[in-house]
Amino acid sequence: MRIAIITDIHGNLAALEAVTSDIRRRGVDQVVNLGDSLSGPLLPLETAQYLMAEAWISLAGNHERQILVSDPARRGPSDEFAHARLTPKEFAWLESLPATVKLTPEVLLCHGTPSSDIEYFLETIESGAVRAANSCEIESRVGSDMSSLIACGHTHIPRMVRTRQGQVVVNPGSIGLQAYADTHPSPHVVETGSPDARYAIVEKTLNRWSVTLRSIPYDHKSMADLAKLNGSLRWEHALLTGYCLRDG
Repeated sequence: MRIAIITDIHGNLAALEAVTSDIRRRGVDQVVNLGDSLSGPLLPLETAQYLMAEAWISLAGNHERQILVSDPARRGPSDEFAHARLTPKEFAWLESLPATVKLTPEVLLCHGTPSSDIEYFLETIESGAVRAANSCEIESRVGSDMSSLIACGHTHIPRMVRTRQGQVVVNPGSIGLQAYADTHPSPHVVETGSPDARYAIVEKTLNRWSVTLRSIPYDHKSMADLAKLNGSLRWEHALLTGYCLRDG
């Protein structure tokens, strides 16, 4: 079993196309998408149409949930940008997406953690900074799930952990956005330091999972230019550099 895991596309169609091209050269059996596919000042409609045509398993992340809320005041700027460009067909697709999927008896797919689409799985926010979660924190977030492989996204940070129970938890990193600032549960920034698109390939061999975290260059400047055109200098900087734009 050889699975490509993608997540956190955020409407970055150029990055998605580059990753898809790389995946097709790798001979995978299946592609799964862990959500947050459209939100952002880029190409939400075109990205939705691309994913719908591919018919991969896709999850709803927190931004899918937020795009679908009926009150515009509860949608952030990135979600509102996507919402304004989708048609009833794309909204129906978003509404059909599950929060988690048990792909096989051994494989669980989620966006954040098995119980929350906004909880960080392999990282912890502490004193306004992001650190690697410790083994006790990770095992607490696994909860009672016994899957040998758990795939998650949300934090945009590529990382793989093998727990003391032997379970593999993997975050492939983000395809579409390599730096962001957030206020939940407290203000912090996430930065990968590179504009490259990220994804992972997992493979079951000899009853053990191996994980390859991949970094794919693409025409990130075209997406940065689009973000600027659509009024987001913060997205422009993040797409160009993999770092957050500092005020001042």
